Amino acid sequence: MEHATSMPFLPGLLLIFISAAFTDNILLTRFLGMCSCLGVSKKVDTSIGLGLAVIFVTSCTAAINYLVYHYLLLPFNLDYLRLITFIIVIAAFTQLIEMIIDRLSPALYNALGIFLPLIAVNCAILGISLFMISKPYGFVQTFIYGAGGGFGWFVAITLIGGIREKINEQALPKGLAGSPITLIIIGIMALAFIGFSGMVKI
Repeated sequence: MEHATSMPFLPGLLLIFISAAFTDNILLTRFLGMCSCLGVSKKVDTSIGLGLAVIFVTSCTAAINYLVYHYLLLPFNLDYLRLITFIIVIAAFTQLIEMIIDRLSPALYNALGIFLPLIAVNCAILGISLFMISKPYGFVQTFIYGAGGGFGWFVAITLIGGIREKINEQALPKGLAGSPITLIIIGIMALAFIGFSGMVKI
């Protein structure tokens, strides 16, 4: 069973990473993972913490879901179970990363609050695993694709967190404070990221 593309291996991996992170940014071009972004991006430190957790989860779950899909679901004609199967894998890894953060950085764990458990249903992570099905990638390429997608989400939420820290929301009109101004920021950043469209497409 061969799913890899014919591009040179190392340059191909770099292009896959760049494409997933920038030209097909999961948050700013697909608008997936918005709930976690709106809730956590008030400060840079929490944005970075959750972003790093997302990179870890997307990389691992994309690779594992690749194996499950191609070597378990497809051979036994269980393709229709891919959604629930992917969710189970993602939930298991979310629990793992939650335990790791709780042990290594209780302060970050408390700062992330309820949004850390909600990473299990972060549609950005599930979306990457589902998009993986339509890609002609092998196992290593899928891992890089997951890492690139997670890194793109990390970059986006960190930039949004930095901008929100600089904004004095008390000086904004009442209707713009909080989520509205964040959505405006995301919209402007999404327009900027459209400039990457077509530059790299794998």
